[in-house]
Amino acid sequence: MSKLAGILILSTLFSCGRPNYSEPHVLINTRLGDIELELFPQKAPKTVAAFLSYVDAGLYKNTSFYRVLKGEEMPTDNNTGIIQAGIYGSLSDKIGKIAPIPHESTKQSGLSHTSGTISFASLGAGTATTEFFICIGDQSPLDAGGPATADGQGFAAFGRVFKGMNIVRKIQNQNSRGDQFDKRIDIINMERL
Repeated sequence: MSKLAGILILSTLFSCGRPNYSEPHVLINTRLGDIELELFPQKAPKTVAAFLSYVDAGLYKNTSFYRVLKGEEMPTDNNTGIIQAGIYGSLSDKIGKIAPIPHESTKQSGLSHTSGTISFASLGAGTATTEFFICIGDQSPLDAGGPATADGQGFAAFGRVFKGMNIVRKIQNQNSRGDQFDKRIDIINMERL
C-alpha cells in the first residue's frame, strides 16, 4: 500500500468520528449526560461569536447548571421552565471582568424562546456576559416585546438543543429550593463538535 493511500484511509477514518454540520455545534458534557447545541450565527452573529469564544477558551469547563425555574414559577400557564448555567459560583472572580455582549433581540434575529432554545441571561439589553439558559416549554414571554423584561427588549436567543432534551428535563427535575438546585449539576466540559 502506498503512503498516500494510507494517509487517505487514516484521514477518512478520523473524519468519520465527527459530524460535519452546516451550523456550529457545541457539546455540553454534564454529570447527568450530554446536551448537544446547534447555534445560529447568521441570525445572532455577535451573540454566537461571544458564546463560542467562551467555549473555545475553556471558560465553561468545571462550571455548573445552578439555577432552575419550574412551571409554577414562570409568568404564564404555558411555560414549564428553564435551567441556567455559567460561571456564577464556579469562577466568580471573573464576574464583572468580561465585556457585555451587544444585545441581539429576538425581533432582530427572528428567533423565539421555544422549547429547547438557548439564550443569554441578562439584567437588561446589553448586559449579558457568560450566563445562559435553556428553555423547557414555550418561553415566548422572554422574547422582545414580552412581559419578562422591564425594558421590553427580552433576552438574546442564539441556538437550540439539537440532542439531549431528555437530559435538560432530567436536570430540571433535580431537587431544588426556590430557584437554586440543592446540588449544582456539574458541567465537566463544553467543546465545539
